[in-house]
Amino acid sequence: MKSKELKIFAVFGNPIAHSLSPLMHLAALDRMGIPARYVPFCVTDLQKAVEGIRGLNIAGVSITLPFKSSILPYLDETDEKARQMGAVNTVWNDQGVLKGYNTDWLGFVLSLKEHLDIQGKRFAVIGAGGAARAAVFGLIQEGGRPFILNRTPEKAQALAQAFGCPFFPWSQITEIEAEVLVNTTPVGMSPQREASPFPKELLRRFPWVVDIIYNPLKTRLLREAEESGCRTIDGLGMFVHQGAEQLKIWTGMEPPRPFMGEVVRNHLLSLEEMNPPREEDQTL
Repeated sequence: MKSKELKIFAVFGNPIAHSLSPLMHLAALDRMGIPARYVPFCVTDLQKAVEGIRGLNIAGVSITLPFKSSILPYLDETDEKARQMGAVNTVWNDQGVLKGYNTDWLGFVLSLKEHLDIQGKRFAVIGAGGAARAAVFGLIQEGGRPFILNRTPEKAQALAQAFGCPFFPWSQITEIEAEVLVNTTPVGMSPQREASPFPKELLRRFPWVVDIIYNPLKTRLLREAEESGCRTIDGLGMFVHQGAEQLKIWTGMEPPRPFMGEVVRNHLLSLEEMNPPREEDQTL
């Protein structure tokens, strides 16, 4: 009996050493019975890296910072939603034709829908980068009512205009009201776990607080939200779902999502044990 061909997958980014995508994807591919390698590449020349997908017959690539927008001109085809967002996080090598997709927005909404109904709710989205773009796009797709909060108004105004949603300057944070507060910035991500993107004294105004950061699992923002009586959602679900949607594109199979979450959660909990949160926190 002929053995299955070894498939090669990759993640392109710079820096890339921190990525947990290899851990999660390799575990999932093994559970799915697909002989594979998943290789992290710290990319310094994006055009040559994309050419290497064909040259090395890489079956699929995860795209992370800072290449999600700059990769678009090098692809043969781009999914309509990825074009609307202006960002790609997934490349599928379909027999030499490189096709771009975005699963970040879908990962975000699938994670939210495990906890709450998006339709008709107001979402205060902190940030104006690529993650904010994915969140806002996804919320609008599901009937949510997002608005943008950001310390730097220029990027936030451009994002709000692109998606036809409101923007509020940071000076108005004491006046805003929403059912859900969403942090899409890296503030609070390991190793700067003592930082929070939002004042604790204002958190009680939001029934739900979401942080797309998954390392640490419980950011300072989420800890303070729980202390303020809010219900919280961490970033692990988004990470797992966006990765699972990538695997569906590459393999045509439904990945083991709960297992993927368990693998990443156990790894993060082991990191927490080695590096517990510090007491001397400060809010940005």
